[in-house]
Amino acid sequence: MWWMMGETGGHYCSKKTDDICGDVCGQESSRVLSMSRLRCILHGVDIKTYIFLFAIVPTCIFGIYLHGQKISYFLRPLWESPPKPFNVIPHYYNENVTMENLCKLHGWGIREYPRRVYDAILFSNEIEILTIRWKELYPYITQFVLLESNSTFTGLPKPLVFGSNKDKFKFIEPRLTYGTISGRFKKGENPFIEEAYQRVALDQLLKIAGISDDDLLIMSDVDEIPSAHTINLLRWCDDTPPVLHLQLKNYIYSFEFLVDNNSWRASVHSYQTGKTRYAHYRQSDVLLADAGWHCSFCFRHVSEFIFKMKAYSHFDRVRFSRFLNPKRVQRVICEGADLFDMLPEEYTFKEIIGKMGPIPHSYSAVHLPSYLLENADKYKFLLPGNCIRESG
Repeated sequence: MWWMMGETGGHYCSKKTDDICGDVCGQESSRVLSMSRLRCILHGVDIKTYIFLFAIVPTCIFGIYLHGQKISYFLRPLWESPPKPFNVIPHYYNENVTMENLCKLHGWGIREYPRRVYDAILFSNEIEILTIRWKELYPYITQFVLLESNSTFTGLPKPLVFGSNKDKFKFIEPRLTYGTISGRFKKGENPFIEEAYQRVALDQLLKIAGISDDDLLIMSDVDEIPSAHTINLLRWCDDTPPVLHLQLKNYIYSFEFLVDNNSWRASVHSYQTGKTRYAHYRQSDVLLADAGWHCSFCFRHVSEFIFKMKAYSHFDRVRFSRFLNPKRVQRVICEGADLFDMLPEEYTFKEIIGKMGPIPHSYSAVHLPSYLLENADKYKFLLPGNCIRESG
């Protein structure tokens, strides 16, 4: 074994640092000691560790930044339980069956005269889908109630779109109660607060419209369209549930992409003064099957898709500015993919995995709103095989 004398004193250190790197001379200066420790640490690190520290770890961090939301949604079954199942009422309908028999099939009685029906909505910019909705429901609605704000739920200024297009809806003018409300434009506020503020204002507008006890009130977004025969059934039948949710076929972008049959937020209420409050969440456990259509993001123009992505309550899903690129939006529409690059919002791994990837194309246009099919040339963009949108 080789030894050497230190220049500053009679202390000895081994030259064979490969074997005894920890026996560094204890009397060296603190700087030399720190450097020696670092050398010892680095000496014990092999090339695989370097790759892990300087390549894999940063890659993982960047991957979490890009796909953290997907990871969270995929793991949802671990941290959130599914909601209580609905009590689903089978829905019976054929145009050749009498109303008395239809009511009886549902376990309900028949009324001597139909109840009045109020259709109340908050409106943003969905002119096309609003037209289809009102044409579908027109024969059975006593009063159409529409509230419009000059603010989106996210606090962005918006024009009064309906106000400037009222001449397109002269067919319901005698039955229309239209109101406007000024937005509060509070930056950084949770958008659901602004949404709730507007829904409370809609309660007041309903009173102005003349709603009274035992009238039926439809609570749903513009794009949640009950079928005409569903509303006719409920206005004629007696002893229906006081609060009844409607199961709607759930489409996205057009009636070409059927997501599932699980849209349930639309509801019909037997109005009670002082008790009924306009809302858009679960309010009962009773669900009427196959009661209409929910066509989300069903717009004619690419610009309307982009506006809604920035304006509605879930705007936080726009995690990157590239999501709003018009060419990307158009590509996503035709693919049936997700505008926000998200995983399905489900509560079991089986359902999440089963819905991953683009939505399959549907080529069925059976049992869609009648006005849509009667005016197929005008609303071609909502029918199968027509995914290209206008750029304006």
